[in-house]
Amino acid sequence: MSHALTHELAHHQYLRDRLQADFPDADEETLRDTLEGLTNLTEMLSAVVRSQLDDQALVSALKIRVADMRERLDRLDTRASKKRELITSVMERAEIKKVTEPDFTLSLRRTPPPLVMTDEKAIPECFWRPQDPKLDRAGLILALKGGQQIPGASLGNGGIAISVRTR
Repeated sequence: MSHALTHELAHHQYLRDRLQADFPDADEETLRDTLEGLTNLTEMLSAVVRSQLDDQALVSALKIRVADMRERLDRLDTRASKKRELITSVMERAEIKKVTEPDFTLSLRRTPPPLVMTDEKAIPECFWRPQDPKLDRAGLILALKGGQQIPGASLGNGGIAISVRTR
């Protein structure tokens, strides 16, 4: 599709140049209407836009599906954790150390003590890892947009984008 669109664009530009040279007094609307009749560029652009809209619809649907599946994953994970806790509690209370079945072996084991933070500010500095500073890009852009001069940074030129309304 990209190659065909590029080819049609070149054809469109060639015809536009020829028409402007042959009919220098032609107004912009006449030129546009004539080119639309001589080329397929607008139809090709329309086809690409429709394809892009289809892709965007799929992206939106997949985002919803992924969110639903993530919720399901969280529910399954919570359910599995609760079952694990139940098994541990029952085995511990019943003083069962090991269960051997054809497809698994279950046994109670001691776990290492977890770290409990009671006052993070009281922990000595030797236990803290320094981290590289991270640039606040949003704050930098906001300051530059506000007219502030900041060494080492500036706002670039904006680009051109399309706007596609479907409602």
